[in-house]
Amino acid sequence: MSDFTPTPERQKQILALLTRQRRLSVAEIVAQFAISEATARRDLETLALQGKAERVHGGVIAVEQAPPELPILERESEQADEKTRIGLSAANLVADKETVFLGSGTTVLEVARNLRNRKNLTVITNSLPVLNALAGADGLTVICLGGMLRNSEMSFIGHITEQALSEVRADKVILGTRGLSLEHGLTNDYLQETLTDRAILKIGREVILVADHTKVNRVATALLAPLDSMQTFVTDSKADKKFIAALKKQGIQVIVA
Repeated sequence: MSDFTPTPERQKQILALLTRQRRLSVAEIVAQFAISEATARRDLETLALQGKAERVHGGVIAVEQAPPELPILERESEQADEKTRIGLSAANLVADKETVFLGSGTTVLEVARNLRNRKNLTVITNSLPVLNALAGADGLTVICLGGMLRNSEMSFIGHITEQALSEVRADKVILGTRGLSLEHGLTNDYLQETLTDRAILKIGREVILVADHTKVNRVATALLAPLDSMQTFVTDSKADKKFIAALKKQGIQVIVA
């Protein structure tokens, strides 16, 4: 093979090799395909832009694609211990008399359960499970945003929800996400919910992202936001240490539950 081999075909072969080895250096690609360093780097940049590989110093590593998201009721038992610890740690970041926005998802639901006995707290949410978890709590003022109900997630999304979001502000926004990657930032599965989540990110003074270790170094279909859109990341002790170190280097507070 040479530099004149059709680039898409060579990139397909590089990706197949990466899938087997999980990591490739520029030097390995040059030797394997008999191409120049410049051509090898162009191929790697293309694969990275397509979300098929993650660029690192001297080469690429394989990107873990997030598996299809199950309905919320089926996900509650996944990483249950980790979510319980994350939920408690994130709830401890919320002070009395604050206004906090709680998004959808099972990890955020654990945060809600740890806020039920608080006093003088205002909670805004677009999540029906969060609303149910907090309903009847004496010390809380609970505000639920309407909109189109996404049945699998039991969350309100869309234009009506986003209009309501423009009318509120929060001290803290607590959200989950389907994937986090140094290369691709925060990603989710469902584009329409992602658009609502982008509107949610704008209403808080501080954004707290809650996600267990299985979401780290994974990429889902739709871009939500860059990593620096969050100020705090709460995860569990199994999360990739290099990823955590990279976040801290960017000035993001990381709490390991």
